[in-house]
Amino acid sequence: MKKVVFGSALAVGLLFSGAGQSSANSLIQPIDIQGMDLESALQAVQSQRAQLLENQLKDQLEDVQQRNQQLADLNAQQGQMDALSNSQQMDMLRLQSMNSKRNEAFDVMTNFVKKMQDSRSSIIGNMR
Repeated sequence: MKKVVFGSALAVGLLFSGAGQSSANSLIQPIDIQGMDLESALQAVQSQRAQLLENQLKDQLEDVQQRNQQLADLNAQQGQMDALSNSQQMDMLRLQSMNSKRNEAFDVMTNFVKKMQDSRSSIIGNMR
């Protein structure tokens, strides 16, 4: 009779704890209930259930901490990408500005050469 009650209590305990069939079976240590009264057997089952829940909680906490670390790493990389993107945009603006200044310098030089050519042509025309 005690073995049936123990098995039922263990099954109910695992059902309420949310432990899966495969994970619960691999973590359960057999308890010898020979010579135990009902109260002691139930206490042993609840103690084992509490230990299983403690282990599950520890595993879940480690998973959450690992995911938090991954998120922190990805956020740091995202920050670096944003900084590089901003630098790249500033470099493009400087490049456009320098290109405009170079074009302006060529225009000034071309206008100067044209004016010099016109002046020479005028001088030569006046000499004739």
